[in-house]
Amino acid sequence: MNPWSLAAFALSALLLAWLGQRALRALDRAHIADWGGRWVNRIDGFNRLFCHRYHRLSAACLPLPESGPALVVSNHVSGLDPLLLIAASRRPLRFIIAAEQYHRFGLNWLFRAAGCIPVDRSGRPERAFREALKALAAGEVVALFPHGAIHLDAEPPRPLKRGVARLAQLADCPVYPVRLEGVKGEGQVVLAAFRRGEPRLTSHAPINCHQLSDGDCLRYISEYIEPHRHPISS
Repeated sequence: MNPWSLAAFALSALLLAWLGQRALRALDRAHIADWGGRWVNRIDGFNRLFCHRYHRLSAACLPLPESGPALVVSNHVSGLDPLLLIAASRRPLRFIIAAEQYHRFGLNWLFRAAGCIPVDRSGRPERAFREALKALAAGEVVALFPHGAIHLDAEPPRPLKRGVARLAQLADCPVYPVRLEGVKGEGQVVLAAFRRGEPRLTSHAPINCHQLSDGDCLRYISEYIEPHRHPISS
């Protein structure tokens, strides 16, 4: 390698190192929730930049308490939804996800680092229920999609999973319902992350299900997260 080529290589390496450091500092500044590790926090920062700048998500945050247990529930229209909810939260969200997604090759390390709770829907879902109760007892925030899968507004109504009501009652924690709209890639999983839309998250006052029956708790949640509804008067 001649001296000029060597100098060009060294200069390129220095430039890349400088750009890399600037990028890492930008991620450190962007992250808000503390996930307990520098690299996971940087992923949080990247996700916030991605959702707010590329997808044009509003900067408004979910109205979660600063500490203590809470359940976040939302309608589910695409694979982008968890990223949007995380980007709108000042606290880490521990999502309950299907076991087949949790063990997906190449992503398991990320789901594990984010504290996701895998649920085996065809085997023993009670394990995930106990893990979620444990997380809530420790003062964490658990998030889930009570429809159980992607469900679009244009599709026939689907009943909400009763587990969300039981979880809220046994943990005696508030439920924060969120209505998600404006996602460009509705019905898609991976492609939804790349289709730029203008997603909107509409947050509502928390619901206390401790004194409610399962049916009433689910009815209140449904009024907030499903379309063309009006909240029930208390």
